[in-house]
Amino acid sequence: MNYIEEYYTNYDEDGRLLSNHGQVEYRTTMKYIHEVAENIGAKKILEVGAGTGRYSIALAKEGFEVDAVELTDHNLQILNSKLEGMQNIRTYQGNALDLSLFSDESFDITLVLGPMYHLYTKEDKLQALKEAVRVTRKGGYILVAYCMNEATMIQFTFKQGNIWDLVDNNMLSDSFRCLSEAKDLFEMVRLEEIDELDASFANIQREKIIAADGATNYMRECVDTMDEKTFEIWMKYHLSICERMDLIGATNHSLDILRKN
Repeated sequence: MNYIEEYYTNYDEDGRLLSNHGQVEYRTTMKYIHEVAENIGAKKILEVGAGTGRYSIALAKEGFEVDAVELTDHNLQILNSKLEGMQNIRTYQGNALDLSLFSDESFDITLVLGPMYHLYTKEDKLQALKEAVRVTRKGGYILVAYCMNEATMIQFTFKQGNIWDLVDNNMLSDSFRCLSEAKDLFEMVRLEEIDELDASFANIQREKIIAADGATNYMRECVDTMDEKTFEIWMKYHLSICERMDLIGATNHSLDILRKN
């Protein structure tokens, strides 16, 4: 069974990113994409795991040359349905583990904003990162998103009352690291695991790692009912603390910002 295909066929990813809580993640990620793009005068962007195109289409509308790779048929069909009249975005069905349709050092920025959520072994994570690094030019950036372990432990496991399901099904390590496989859909990591992945590559260095949504999902109902003025203050607060290393481990989504030497 293709668990990922089934999940995204029945999930409204566009709706999530348009909600207030989803906008925090989206606007934060876009802020840092713009920051690195301006830093190197980027023109060509690859998004690996483009989903329904929320980032790729927005970036193409801003004038970037965008190549978008998506694994699932459902998401790719939605993405393609939005491209009428757009000449500077190309889409492909493909896998983060094999980007052989692209030459070495083809892109200024490579975005890996979804694949790490669904890769369950260190070997696969390293392979996805290796491919993203390969297709990025020297001096370019690789931005990689992860789902973090502690947010899941606190929100899904304890707050939503699922702790004994995980215990009974041997889905937790002794140190309360979530243990996932394909049927569980999402892979959770801790900061030290991201550090270890990065350290495997001599030709990249981290410029920063940020909390893409920070505390937002802990108080999702509150954030989603904020009026526009209050929400903008929440965004300002979030952006003021999202680089604080003492808070990274508790975010739902982190964004690792790497530069290729």
